[in-house]
Amino acid sequence: MELYKAFKISAAGMRAQGTRLRIAAENVANADSLPTAPGQDPYRRKLLTFKNVMDREVGVEMVKVNKVMPDRSDFGMKYEPSHPAANDQGYVQTPNVETLVEMMDMREAQRSYEANLNVIQSSRSMLLKTLDILQ
Repeated sequence: MELYKAFKISAAGMRAQGTRLRIAAENVANADSLPTAPGQDPYRRKLLTFKNVMDREVGVEMVKVNKVMPDRSDFGMKYEPSHPAANDQGYVQTPNVETLVEMMDMREAQRSYEANLNVIQSSRSMLLKTLDILQ
């Protein structure tokens, strides 16, 4: 039963990190998206939070994505007077996405995903060895 719990906990971690990776990829993909008209906002970076949820069936706490929400930090400004979305001073708002931060978040999500995958592989190996002994 303990190995089953390890599978469930690690699978929940992998799901959460998969969502985290998707959000970071979406942010990177839109890092250069500019508005098309004056007064429009560019792409706003997304953030996510995690929470612990008790799985009563298994009797353990597992991680889940709590919320995906917009990052309320200020947009950047770029001087580009010929752009259709430029303001009166010639500046265009740019997304509040820092590609380097997103790449680091992707790397962290990847490592956490791999750690959870290693737990599943170790649990599987232990379960198979137990079955071999019982035969």
